Amino acid sequence: MSELMPREKLLQWGAEALDDSELLAIFLRTGIKNCSVMELSRKVIAHFGSLRQLICADQQHFCAVKGLGITQFIQLQACTEMTKRYLLQELEMAQAFTSPEIVRMYLQTELENKEREVFWVLFLDNQHRLIKKEEMFLGTINSAAVYPREIVKTALFCNAAAIILAHNHPSGIAEPSQADRNITEKIQQAAELMEVRVLDHFVIGKGCYVSFSEKGWL
Repeated sequence: MSELMPREKLLQWGAEALDDSELLAIFLRTGIKNCSVMELSRKVIAHFGSLRQLICADQQHFCAVKGLGITQFIQLQACTEMTKRYLLQELEMAQAFTSPEIVRMYLQTELENKEREVFWVLFLDNQHRLIKKEEMFLGTINSAAVYPREIVKTALFCNAAAIILAHNHPSGIAEPSQADRNITEKIQQAAELMEVRVLDHFVIGKGCYVSFSEKGWL
């Protein structure tokens, strides 16, 4: 299998059989002078440190690497956006809380690279299907007040039976603070008064997350 070129390897064994540099080589398609596409792919990943860091790179840093340009940057942004939309459509079509991995993947894709802290709420119907997602608050939990009543008000307006909370930590560390736990408890108490369940609260870091439900905090 190791002797196959990435394209042939993918066709024979599936995309999951390829390592990061092989996947990137398929994306890049061609190398540059005196550098094969596989050599270029390995150099690019070594430069950024990981495939995730490459995908997160802004245009300036991406295009500064020899062998990469605006065309590849645009294509990569389009691929990333298609992934986000695929995951959102999976949520919209499925029973969200029976697919916690899809929920987590979608939230990580959307939130982990935001430079400011944002607080999202997924509003679900009584079968835990997604009604809508909404960015409720912007800032930090300490400085930009998260108002439980606003979340509950929106839940009642869209006739939601349950909600999933999520916010990011721009520091990259997903460990919840005491403020995170306190506001979650307040939201849960306010929601329960209106018979709205808080199913989970995801704290998203860089390549990591914490689920309040998995921790047994909800």
